[in-house]
Amino acid sequence: MSRDNLVVLAVDDDMINLKLLKSMLMKSGKVKEVIEARNGSDAIGHLKSRDNIDLILLDIIMPVMGGIEMLKVVRADDNLRQLPIIVLTTDETKKGEALEFGANGFLMKPIRNDELLKKMATVIV
Repeated sequence: MSRDNLVVLAVDDDMINLKLLKSMLMKSGKVKEVIEARNGSDAIGHLKSRDNIDLILLDIIMPVMGGIEMLKVVRADDNLRQLPIIVLTTDETKKGEALEFGANGFLMKPIRNDELLKKMATVIV
């Protein structure tokens, strides 16, 4: 990864997954802040109220607004469409759909630290 002090928006309805992600990201030395959202709707609220988010880590299966729906909203917004999004899911069948709707990367859960950091390095410029 070429940049430090990243601000990452982690979107997952599972609090344990969010805490684990936050812990991995903060230990990486590359991330200065992790914003947590419980679903796509919460995440869109964060994106609209802040302009310093560098990366979105996005679960697919969530209540209220799922990951695919959120991808569509973000990619349709001129101010947000350039944001890198890595999809995290337990459902490999969602990979094609996620990439089709604009995800920059895809990781299977459970997330491993080294895989996450490698994938982040490929989408952060």
